[in-house]
Amino acid sequence: MWDRVKRVIIGPPLPTQLFAHKRLNKIRALAAFSPDALSSIAYANQEIYLGLLVAGSAGLSQSLPIASAITVLLAAVAISYYQTIQSYPSGGGSYAVARENLGLIPGLLAAAALLIDYLLTAAVSLTAGVAALASAFPELWPYHVSLSLFVLFVVSLLNLRGIHETGTAMAVPVYLFLFAYLPMLAYGLAILLTEGPTPIAATVPVAVEPVTFFLLLHAFSTGCTALTGIEAISNGVPYFKSPEARNAGRTMIVMAFLMGVLFLGSIGLTQGLGVVAGPQETILSALARRLLGSGPAYLIVQATTMLILAVAANTSFAGFPRLTAILASDGFLPHQLTSVGDRLVFAKGILLLAAATGVLILGFGGDTHELIPLFAVGVFLAYTLSQVGMVVHWWRERGRGWKLKMTVNAIGAMATGITLIVVCVNKFVDGAWIIILLIPLLLVGFLKVHTHYGEVAKQLSLHKFSESTRRPLSPQRVVVPIAGVNQAIVDAIAFARSISKDVTAVYVELEAGTGERIRDEWQRYWPDVPLVILPSPYRSIVGPFLDFLDEIDRRHNDGQLAAVVLPEWVPARWWQNLLHNHTARLIRDALLYHRRHLGYQRVVIDVPYHLER
Repeated sequence: MWDRVKRVIIGPPLPTQLFAHKRLNKIRALAAFSPDALSSIAYANQEIYLGLLVAGSAGLSQSLPIASAITVLLAAVAISYYQTIQSYPSGGGSYAVARENLGLIPGLLAAAALLIDYLLTAAVSLTAGVAALASAFPELWPYHVSLSLFVLFVVSLLNLRGIHETGTAMAVPVYLFLFAYLPMLAYGLAILLTEGPTPIAATVPVAVEPVTFFLLLHAFSTGCTALTGIEAISNGVPYFKSPEARNAGRTMIVMAFLMGVLFLGSIGLTQGLGVVAGPQETILSALARRLLGSGPAYLIVQATTMLILAVAANTSFAGFPRLTAILASDGFLPHQLTSVGDRLVFAKGILLLAAATGVLILGFGGDTHELIPLFAVGVFLAYTLSQVGMVVHWWRERGRGWKLKMTVNAIGAMATGITLIVVCVNKFVDGAWIIILLIPLLLVGFLKVHTHYGEVAKQLSLHKFSESTRRPLSPQRVVVPIAGVNQAIVDAIAFARSISKDVTAVYVELEAGTGERIRDEWQRYWPDVPLVILPSPYRSIVGPFLDFLDEIDRRHNDGQLAAVVLPEWVPARWWQNLLHNHTARLIRDALLYHRRHLGYQRVVIDVPYHLER
């Protein structure tokens, strides 16, 4: 039943050999990896606007210089990651670069920062997309959390269907957004040139704070969220068609150029035309309304903004599972995250991201402005570590043009490092302290997981194996727990008697008197197999059974543990499992984790009996 539902929802499984054919060309790759980067103007512009609005017209007049500084920073980061793509075509981004060139701990710090960045990217993009829609239809504001969760579900489902389907589905909103926004910006520029700038003092509310250096730094730090999403392409190089590095690099250049045009163009028009947002409206909505009115053209722009913000979460769904798989293959996250699902995607990583994003949306009430302060710390920590790592990389490699390349990365590292300090200081009280605390906790978690896998490998190693050290596992005694006398235990008793002459059946009596009735029935079918009745005054089955096993082991005192044969009947339909207690599974799980002071293993054998209907 579940398999049929799964096939309908996410599609039939794909053979591994089709993986190469499911890779993305540059058109689909731009759609799959760039929505967050392109749509970041929605929340970055909004945060700059809100940060400067308190200083009135004097504050808002600084929006274009701040946007120009952020655009220069964008260029430095994009060039750096272009070089990263060429040097590390296998993917991994900041984590791979930092670990190889700076060491394990910096690499894991970069990985932790990136995971948080991807998670916040998904949450911020989805909530900002719903805010764009609600700006056009204010009656939707009371339902913005539910709408954000619904869009999260749709994006998760598309990604579970596979990267090829994701790229196809995401291409429509991305290119609709570009075809709607770029002409609107061009039209706005024409109006600005023909009509001249609008004095912003005539439309802005009275200032409540003066323009200070700290205020400008705060606006700059919040506006730096416009740089999110650049990392995704360097992480997703293996998803590109061959030649992977060249195609990914060209896609990176196009994406960075479009980011700069959208960000600088929208900020410039907002300031030049004196645009101010009304209550419960985003600044981009106000700009579109100023240029296009409130008719169909405005609604198209808002709809495409909402759609690209919704699919901007796809940047995270492309990068997060890939990064968790890399970390898992290196032994720092559970190995299950490395498995490729039926649709040739890292399905467990997708589900993990979807669940964590849903918790964030609910925890912060779907408020983008509340989530933004958590955003940029992880972004710029990863960027800085990556670029410092590239500086070390060029210093070691010293290939053709290495001095120029190293200089570019050094400039980028200084720029992002300074930005990181500014972001941490300005946003600490607003919520950045949570990320500053969480990143070291994730680092500790990575190391704990790695230590566990190391201990497991050590204990499973055969380097000390010899015939003399092999432990005998052939059981001298076999114990069969029963819940009654029925067809399900026939095969279990037969199997137990085939491997041992010392077989004992055990029945745990939960109600007084039931044991004797079971004993009478037992004698009719297996009179030569002893049956032990165990009273259970506290109505527990597992506890008395484990105590009995310990007792007979102590009684024989021969270093050999009794084997357990578990009769278990299996319902014919999946939903029928909900109607039964599954006592055999409880006993099996208890035996698997029941530590023995003698150091021997207890053999547990499951004998299923399948019901027909």
